[in-house]
This record gives sequence, C-alpha cells and structure tokens, in this order.
Amino acid sequence: MQSAGGGWGNGLPNGLLGVIIFSASLPATRVAVGGFSALFLTSARAVIAALLGAAVLGLLRQARPERNDLASLAIVSLGVVIGFPLLTALALQHITSAHSIVFIGLLPLSTAVFGVLRGGERPQPLFWLFAVLGSATVAGFALTNDGTASVTGDLLMVAAIVLCGLGYAEGAALSRRLGGWQVISWALLLALPLMVPVAVWTWPSTWAGVSVPAWIGLAYVSIFSMFVGFIFWYRGLATGGIARVGQLQQLQPFFGLALAGLLLHEPVAWSMIAATALVVVCVVVARRFA
Repeated sequence: MQSAGGGWGNGLPNGLLGVIIFSASLPATRVAVGGFSALFLTSARAVIAALLGAAVLGLLRQARPERNDLASLAIVSLGVVIGFPLLTALALQHITSAHSIVFIGLLPLSTAVFGVLRGGERPQPLFWLFAVLGSATVAGFALTNDGTASVTGDLLMVAAIVLCGLGYAEGAALSRRLGGWQVISWALLLALPLMVPVAVWTWPSTWAGVSVPAWIGLAYVSIFSMFVGFIFWYRGLATGGIARVGQLQQLQPFFGLALAGLLLHEPVAWSMIAATALVVVCVVVARRFA
C-alpha cells in the first residue's frame, strides 16, 4: 500500500497540472468565440474530445458502463459536455474572460451543494451561511460597473456554474465505480450523436475569416479542457486523496486571472481579485462545515 505522504506527493503535481489546464479554458474560449459561433465551438470541442476518449477507451479495453449508469452519464454530459461549454461561450461574447473567472470561484461551492442534494447529506447551518455569503459576493461584484459587466453575460455564467456543479457532483459519485477519466470519456460518447449533427448544422460557411488564435483556442478547449485536464485532475484525486488534492481547485480563479491578463492583456481590476479571494475564503470555510 502506498504511504499517505507518497500518495500526496504524486497527487499534488497531477492535481496542480489539471487545475492549471482548466484555468486556461475560459481565456481559450474567449479567443475561440472570436472566430466560431458558440454552438459550433461547443459541438466541435465535444466531437474532438469524444474521438480521443473513444480511442483511449478502446486502446485500454475498458468495460462498457451498465444500463443503470446511463442516467448519471446523461447528467454529466448535460453539465460538463454541453451546458458549461455552451453557456460560457455565449457569456464570453458579452464579458471578458477575466470578469467571468470570478464566477468560477463559486464552482467548488456549486459542486458541494449538488453533492449535498444528490447525496442526501445534511450539512451544518454554517455551510449554508457561507454558501449564501459567497453567492452574495459574486452577485455584488456582478452589480458593480467595472467596465466589463453585462447582465446577459453574468446570468449565463451563473447558469453555467450551476450546470457544471451538477455535472461535477454526479461525475464524482459515478467515478468511484467507473474511474474518473472513464466517466468523462463515456459522457462525451453519450453526447456524440447530438453533437455531430449540431457541428454539421453550424459548420462555418467559410474558414477564411477564422484567425490562427481562434484555431488555437478551439484546439485547446477540445484536447486539454475537455479531455487531458480530466486525466491529470482525476489521477491527482485518486493518488493524493479527494479531500486534500481537491483543495487545489481554489487556485483555479487566480491562475485564470493571471492567464487572462498575461495572454489576452485583459484588464484585471483589484475588485476582481478581492471578490475572487473572498469567494474562495467562503468556499473553504463552507466545505469545512459540509
């Protein structure tokens, strides 16, 4: 049996790499929607990632999920394959990636809430207190006019966080039996019959106006955000422990803000950093009372 220290040592770099990969998702999506429609971007990234998942599943000869797993896989597909990518792509047509990343601070809390609702747990009252405080912080930030705000973009981000939290919670429960990367692979394949027609239907009439950065953004969210990131993230959780390595997710908004500023040269206001820091504190404390 591997020692706790060894498991943590192996889990930390894998988990951290997964978080860094996910942190670049919104900046990459922001670039990609400059050349592709939100529907095409969502469907194309899902199709590409599904082909990768199918190849790995076949190469490693993974057993098919049972029939009673299909409902849970459908929820995962709705949350992380369709809902979150589509809603964030739509939101990023109205707001900057730096602005949207503040909402990502609520993702661990959204996951925890759905874990409570789906798992039938009864958290302490302080959990709900800090959950409301974290949500109020994001709501207050959204209402401030920092030059990057948009009611439409903010509402789309809230919906994206809700669906992603549902998908994460359902996937976490299912991965205990199927394995982490296997869950995302099967969820991608389950969505494939829907995503292929959508990709064909929204196929760009011409590729001449698509910039190189937009192609790079599409490639990144397809290969890394939708597939490779999950491999490192779930490997980190498995070897280092879900409770300990899962705390690394709190760093994702800060990595995302740094990438938005460095790569896209978007303005990162102190209000964004302060709101993100307060949300992360609320999430950390709330999870202690879950």
